[in-house]
Amino acid sequence: MHTPSLQGKSQASLIWALFFSGALSVTGCATTEPATSGAGFSAVSASPVDPYEGFNRSMYGFNMGLDKYLLKPVADSYKFITPNFMQSGVTNFFNNLKGINVVLNDILQGKFEQSASDLGRFTTNSTIGLFGLFDVASELGLQQNVEDFGQTLAVWGVGQGAYLVLPILGPTTVRDGGGVILDKAANPGTYVPGTGVLEGISDRANAEGALNFIDEAALDPYVFTRESFLQYRNNLINDGKADADSFDLDVDAEVDVGEISEVKSKEGNGVDKSKTPKVKDSGGHVENNLELDAPKADGTVQAFDSMSKSFDDAERQFEAVSLKMDDISKKKSRWRRR
Repeated sequence: MHTPSLQGKSQASLIWALFFSGALSVTGCATTEPATSGAGFSAVSASPVDPYEGFNRSMYGFNMGLDKYLLKPVADSYKFITPNFMQSGVTNFFNNLKGINVVLNDILQGKFEQSASDLGRFTTNSTIGLFGLFDVASELGLQQNVEDFGQTLAVWGVGQGAYLVLPILGPTTVRDGGGVILDKAANPGTYVPGTGVLEGISDRANAEGALNFIDEAALDPYVFTRESFLQYRNNLINDGKADADSFDLDVDAEVDVGEISEVKSKEGNGVDKSKTPKVKDSGGHVENNLELDAPKADGTVQAFDSMSKSFDDAERQFEAVSLKMDDISKKKSRWRRR
């Protein structure tokens, strides 16, 4: 999938993979306690894509604690002692290493024209850009693309599988989990001791603004993380073309179909509509009497379908929010130093 620039790619990855960064090492980490008890837990546990939610929430909580007490302090120290231009160089270097994977997956997906462009980009940054420390290719108009083995498996018809949250690695799926293994095997940095640690620190430092956004805005960070990650991956697999299926409204999970049929039957027999059954919301609470009919349900689904068409616009808006939050954080740091 094409991304307009290195900065854009970095921000978009963080945001839509739960604003998580290119590597998934910190995507399961945030600082807001998710709603894990009572009706709130049962409301989201019915998601067919997340059959192991109990385990996943436990791992999510573990990752939150790990981020709070280890990853964030290390990343903050890294940002404090490392000049901005060096941080950019580190980010550029690791993104350039991924260029080998991108070219390989371009070929495996049959994107031969794109593979030639990506090979030119990798060669340019590896030579003129001093082993990728400088993103010269973007200045020359060689756009950056994001391809990985998880996307390749999807193109080959491999199903997504269940959503999983792994310790340290964060959110993934069965398919993407297998893809990550292949990505690591094809990345030269895997075989150089210490590079994985440095890359993880760099990714966590770049994710600061995005994680703060989740902490402040999400009612349930776990659900927000899951849905954002799945939509982000779907966006990559479809090369930025929104897939309406990812926004389908699971009406059956919200309302008992049998109750809807009963309502229609009674209405057809002239029964007072005020006596229609009460409908339970997703949390199991009884709401006021509601008239439920197929046109309204279809309209809701169509509304969600139309939302998918503006996916790229939403992505750009989140990028802008993340950039602004990073800028505010930098200004606060400078003010504190004074």
